[in-house]
Amino acid sequence: MPALDWSLLQAFVAVVEAGSLAGAARKTGSSQPTMSRHMAILESALAVQLFDRTGAGLVLTPTGVALYEDAKRMDEVSRKIALSAAGHSESIAGTIRISASEIMSAFVLPSIITSLKIAEPEIDIELVSSDNTSNILLREADIALRMFQPSQTELICRKVGNVKIGMYASHEYISRNGAPVFRDDILNHKLISEDKSNKILEGYRSAGININREQFSFRCDSRLVQWKMVLAGFGIGFIQTDVGEKEQGVVRLFPGIDMPELPIWLTTHAELRTSRRVRRVFDFISNELNKQFRD
Repeated sequence: MPALDWSLLQAFVAVVEAGSLAGAARKTGSSQPTMSRHMAILESALAVQLFDRTGAGLVLTPTGVALYEDAKRMDEVSRKIALSAAGHSESIAGTIRISASEIMSAFVLPSIITSLKIAEPEIDIELVSSDNTSNILLREADIALRMFQPSQTELICRKVGNVKIGMYASHEYISRNGAPVFRDDILNHKLISEDKSNKILEGYRSAGININREQFSFRCDSRLVQWKMVLAGFGIGFIQTDVGEKEQGVVRLFPGIDMPELPIWLTTHAELRTSRRVRRVFDFISNELNKQFRD
């Protein structure tokens, strides 16, 4: 039997992990007809049926399950080879993919990335702006900013400072509703929080404020949207103080109460750290963040 086209196996892994042809097409930047054609070619080449086509979608056959396990191991080896090759790159020119939260991406990184581009015009930046954690080990990003210390031994991590958090409301909101004077007054105000996450809820409770999810008048997991709702005068919410103090339309509530600080960790894969380009961007961002957020 001739050797299989590796791209067919990569497409197969993508279909299995995405759960559908359409999902795999979005993940790989391909099209649904192309993914369907790849699956047909693979099944024909192997003379097996990999999927049962049901009303609910594609379901792996036992043969498909066995092949997926082998293909997954091959995919992991392929990614490791790509990491090793990237790590030995001596060229400064090229693209670096950075992952950071929405707030860091919108308010902190633009000036840093601009300064980096001026200093290193041959380096292009792709920014993944999401509060979901990108997997560096799977090359979803080359460098990541995280608010926790990663534990994987394959990663290189550098703490660059701490982010202070404050509670804010707009002047418009306060003119309509007044400002809370005592901590428990918060319960009489319109509060902004997360939807699926419970971090803000747990923060209130750890501060001794007995609150439940239904007492938040607006819920959204996007920190950027939460802040926009504060600026719109909807209610009271949280933001990094370095962002809140620059906004003239808001006032910080209870500034004398110390709130937990969030550490900022800059992270990259150990093999990528040997890349001249990654090393340059990693050190540049680290230095700039340290200036702003040093302990």
